Amino acid sequence: MANRTFVVGVGMTKFEKPGSRDWEYPDMAKEAVGKALQDAGVAYEQVEQAYAGSVYGSMGQRALYETGMTGIPVMTVANACATGSSALFMARQAVKGGLADCVLALGMEKMEKGSLGAGMGKSKVTIIDHHLNAMVSGRPWEMDKAPMPQMFGNAGREHMEKYGSTPEHYAWIGWKNHKHSVHNPYAQFQDEYSLDQVKDATMIYDPLTKLQCSPTSDGAAAAIVVSERFVDEHDLGDRAVEIAGQHIATDTPDSFAGGSSIQVVGFGCSQRAARRAMEEAGVGIEEVDVIELHDCFSANELITYEALGMAAVGEGHKLVDDQATTYGGTWVVNPSGGLISKGHPLGATGIAQCAELTWQLRGQAGDRQVPNARVALQHNIGLGSACAVAVYKPAT
Repeated sequence: MANRTFVVGVGMTKFEKPGSRDWEYPDMAKEAVGKALQDAGVAYEQVEQAYAGSVYGSMGQRALYETGMTGIPVMTVANACATGSSALFMARQAVKGGLADCVLALGMEKMEKGSLGAGMGKSKVTIIDHHLNAMVSGRPWEMDKAPMPQMFGNAGREHMEKYGSTPEHYAWIGWKNHKHSVHNPYAQFQDEYSLDQVKDATMIYDPLTKLQCSPTSDGAAAAIVVSERFVDEHDLGDRAVEIAGQHIATDTPDSFAGGSSIQVVGFGCSQRAARRAMEEAGVGIEEVDVIELHDCFSANELITYEALGMAAVGEGHKLVDDQATTYGGTWVVNPSGGLISKGHPLGATGIAQCAELTWQLRGQAGDRQVPNARVALQHNIGLGSACAVAVYKPAT
């Protein structure tokens, strides 16, 4: 039988504008991991394995040297924007499989200003070449110099054409997430805007304005994942949050068939990962209270409502009309401010989502606390592609 798995400690740095703080990866790691260890009441010497995620950074070993050199296995993880969740997934696998009782998951990133490109390095085969080719297939769209806003903007356009959503629906999501971030001290931005300010901001790729797009960011986050035995032996039940279900899904041929931009940006991956994670956890989406969702662009939040089963296909914008995804609604989505306002240091994003949901289920989220939160869901996607979904519950 698989072991139950628990998060007993989380920590993160404030997410910041690239270059605004004089620090390097070891500094980030020391701050985030130190906070997670303190939160757990665990010494670094008790950690048996570590998985350190970064898309652009150096090896995890070097990042952790200032935290400690205990000789344990340290693995460097890179999996596009799902890197942090992938490190968490691997940490959980080690505990779930009985290979270790206490494992560290770390995510970190130092980024450049400006929009992400199509890939890394000099290879002609980029991580999203299939996606770009499928996006322009059969559509009157030329390749834009900023492919990420274009891909998600086109998904929004497709939804508007097929199902009747409007630019106002996407702007509301941006407005909501900026409003949520006001109470998050770790967020890169903590400014509230009017809906008109979101709509009238600089257009990045129609229908997405600047205030509906996640920024590049610097930052790190860490989580301590342990077994039930470790929880019991160290009396950590008061801070333990169970990872009750978790899955990572990748593309199938359907992602690239038919020229659907909604499919290209990961609808099918999200659907499959969510189904498997919720099946393992034994919950339905209607039982979830709080969600940290990968809103790299507001269009992705709306279409992901449908992928997660929160709304029927083609009806995600009705949740916006009903304001069902903010405080007082059916779910609170992105109480942290999401990627749009909290920031998006690629390797750290997934574990920062874990941290937020851990605080929410413990009742430690301060002024952004979701009342009576008992079940939480995390959604983190990286084109290339990988989608990670996890379901969290309190230990008791």
